[in-house]
Amino acid sequence: MANSCVIKVTDTIMSQIKEHYQANLLGKTPPYAKFSAKINGTTITAYNSGKIMFQGAQAVSEAQKWQKDASPSTTSKKKEPAANQLPKNFAQWSAVGSDEVGNGSYFGPVVVCASYVEKSQHALLKELGVRDSKELNDTQIRAIAKDIKLVIPYKELVVTPKKYNQIQPDYNVNRMKVALHNQAIALLLADLSPIKPEGILIDQFTPESNYRKYLAQEKNQVTDNLYFATKGEHHHLAVAASSIICRASFLDALDEATKELGMTIPSGAGSKSDLVAAKILKRGGLPLLGEYAKLHFANTQKAQKKL
Repeated sequence: MANSCVIKVTDTIMSQIKEHYQANLLGKTPPYAKFSAKINGTTITAYNSGKIMFQGAQAVSEAQKWQKDASPSTTSKKKEPAANQLPKNFAQWSAVGSDEVGNGSYFGPVVVCASYVEKSQHALLKELGVRDSKELNDTQIRAIAKDIKLVIPYKELVVTPKKYNQIQPDYNVNRMKVALHNQAIALLLADLSPIKPEGILIDQFTPESNYRKYLAQEKNQVTDNLYFATKGEHHHLAVAASSIICRASFLDALDEATKELGMTIPSGAGSKSDLVAAKILKRGGLPLLGEYAKLHFANTQKAQKKL
């Protein structure tokens, strides 16, 4: 029997959730709903009331991604024990943490970074301002990224929109992210050798079983000492550092695209992106748009209709 649960969120969080599932939006929207999406066999329906219903095999784990942002009145039809609980004092470990930025944005690359933070460096990183990147403005992110790159080992992978469009037909969003996280972690571990981290924390974007299913298809699989946690930046500074490095690179890529095209290239996947995409289509068609945007997003069709 499929699981289902309901959470209630603010309009701001609702917009963030819609952006997160932008690539998975369904064409039809039920009555009284703002949007509907489907991912990993789970349907997400957001209603005008602010409630979001998750239905399907991964309903609980998908809802848990937003649980901290939900109101206290959150209800769940079926509770599931918290999986992948982190060991006690994990935040003080010498650990590798990985995160990604850009997969929910129509324009710009997908950036994945794995960083290693020793327990002796925790105080230094906090002094440099490392924390949840969502609490930082763009100027702060760029400044902090420059500083932390000088003091910790990290490995960053950038998938340009052009490359993304080439591999996307064979790699769904989650499989692509699994491949990138694994590769970044594997490369970082090779650089660190013979040092071995006490643990590896991945900012959770899919259930662990799903991650390991896709991981089995990759070369140089990192399988040991893996931990998963939503909002991983709250659980270890290594994830927070990776998030900041990713975000800085993503912002730089948008700035570069803005210079090349002579128009402001926005983040996210809202109506602004539709308008900009229509302008790019008018200038150079899909080949030009494919240099800067993830073409499988619904924004592409919306931009074509605007023309």
